[in-house]
Amino acid sequence: MPDAASTLRAARPADWPAIADLLSASALPLDGAREHLDHFIVVERAGALVGCAGVEPYGDAGLLRSVAVADSERGRGVGQQLVAACLEHATATGLARLVLRTTTADRFFARLGFERVAPDAVPAAVKASTQFQGGCCASAVTMQRQVGSHLSS
Repeated sequence: MPDAASTLRAARPADWPAIADLLSASALPLDGAREHLDHFIVVERAGALVGCAGVEPYGDAGLLRSVAVADSERGRGVGQQLVAACLEHATATGLARLVLRTTTADRFFARLGFERVAPDAVPAAVKASTQFQGGCCASAVTMQRQVGSHLSS
């Protein structure tokens, strides 16, 4: 959970400029993010957005994307809070797994239960997303994690 000075909440349309700034500062793609803003979570501290993450639902799978944390907040657990909230959101919306692509944070996501998979193992609907169709470079690592009642033992 966020500390007393921060708030974890669903994104609102008015948050888009700050989310876009966070994504740009983290060298993450903007393409397709705004269209899925209703599935984004943000962390706010002292009236400023300091973190964001989103889930794009595609059938029973989702794409975890745009996990970005302000430099001033790194190392404080904000990224973990955002991913945990996205996992809860995925479970609540009936998704069986979350897929992601990353060029820099595969060790971070591995610590949170995501495992590397071949891009061919990703559902076709997720592969058709902007993230897989050019929003993320070809050298990105593909990872996934089962969520909700679909967790493997």
